[in-house]
Amino acid sequence: MAGKGRIDFIAGAKNWRIDAGGECRLAKHCNHQLSAMACPASLSDVDLFGPGAAEHWYEAYDILHAEAPVLRLPGEGLTGERDAFILTKYADIERVVKDWARFPPTLSLLLEQIRLTGQLPQQMPDIDAMVQSIYTLRPTPELWRAHRQELTDPWVGPGASRHKAMIEGHVDALIDGWIAGDRVDFVGQFARPLPQRTMASVLGFPLEDIPRLEIWGNAQVMSYVHGCGHNNKLTPEQTAEKFRLLAGFADYVQDQVREKRARPADDMISFLTQVHYQALDRKLTDGEIGGVVYAMVIGGLETTQYAICEQAQLVCETPGLFERLRADRSLVRTFIEEGMRLRSPTQGLSTRVTSQDEVFQGVAVPAGSTLHLRWGAANIDPDEFEHAKELQLDRKAVTRHLAFSAGPRVCPGAGLSRLEQTIAWNRLLDRLEGMAYAPDNDFLHQPGIMLGTNRLNLTFTPSREA
Repeated sequence: MAGKGRIDFIAGAKNWRIDAGGECRLAKHCNHQLSAMACPASLSDVDLFGPGAAEHWYEAYDILHAEAPVLRLPGEGLTGERDAFILTKYADIERVVKDWARFPPTLSLLLEQIRLTGQLPQQMPDIDAMVQSIYTLRPTPELWRAHRQELTDPWVGPGASRHKAMIEGHVDALIDGWIAGDRVDFVGQFARPLPQRTMASVLGFPLEDIPRLEIWGNAQVMSYVHGCGHNNKLTPEQTAEKFRLLAGFADYVQDQVREKRARPADDMISFLTQVHYQALDRKLTDGEIGGVVYAMVIGGLETTQYAICEQAQLVCETPGLFERLRADRSLVRTFIEEGMRLRSPTQGLSTRVTSQDEVFQGVAVPAGSTLHLRWGAANIDPDEFEHAKELQLDRKAVTRHLAFSAGPRVCPGAGLSRLEQTIAWNRLLDRLEGMAYAPDNDFLHQPGIMLGTNRLNLTFTPSREA
């Protein structure tokens, strides 16, 4: 221990270090298979988007903070003659996400392009259901705020507490499935199915449809996993496959909407079929409801899965942490927030553009430049967080991290995700006496911009009261 309430560990998805010979070594697991990309030792080695980059993101962040907190990507803006810039400092990213007008979302530019064509988005190719609904329901900051307050907050925001008993039931059912043994595939048997079951229940989908929903969910996030570069670009073949799969999802959702219009139940889709949207003084169309559902699925699965998985790794890597949380449940909230800060589920996205010439950290950024906001780096910025790489259970203002972004476009489902994580850890602490790594983990991550461990095998000791 480094002091009261503080637990020291090496920050990052895995505890990499550079040995005396300059070779990248994994500090805790000697059986790790090195990925395609070498561990960066200098700025010239840093590439956040290449094959295997996820294995070394946190080493790259240290280099960027010290040598290039604003990193230019020549010719990688929205057009070939414009550049993109990676921002890694907390103050810069917070400034951007809180000022919609000065740093408009790239999505706003797309909506304006659609408007100028004179066509409706549903008449255009490769425009998904979420963008179509954003075009009519929330194209401006004012309508974005109203959309949250009227349509999503009652279910996945401040109103998420209504789901407490449902989530507890899913958590216990999942634990029941493996607690009789002494080993668990923590990703496949807990961290992944929990948000799947939760989101299906919130929306009103039958649980037996989860295998299909998983296929569609994977299609929705295909660009964030398999896309190329900071813009997450898919090949034409990948794009065609994505929209082929999502056509089935659109049909499925429309069937659900029609059913719930006829026979409303206590679920979010039924609510959306009945609600009068005050901001536009009308009810929602079936297509708009489909777009809201699309957004719930794309945002409600991966973030929670990866957060819980990384938190489990923190527990395994930190002697005494499980026992301490088990003895004092008031620390669970801070543990969850610190876990998301230290190992942010969504590491970064190219979501904003400069509307005028700007200067970040002394670097001139011209108007029209794309900004890649690297939340994972901002959350361990030593200029913003004291002992930034340490898990501190007595840290003040623990929700100041940017794991859910901030400002008017903060993640609308943050309330639901936090509730799932809180219930998950309290029930794991109730029913287990401890957990540890099984010997056959490789700790490799999926490609893309999410900090997603492919698999995590754990051993555990059930509680006598479990």
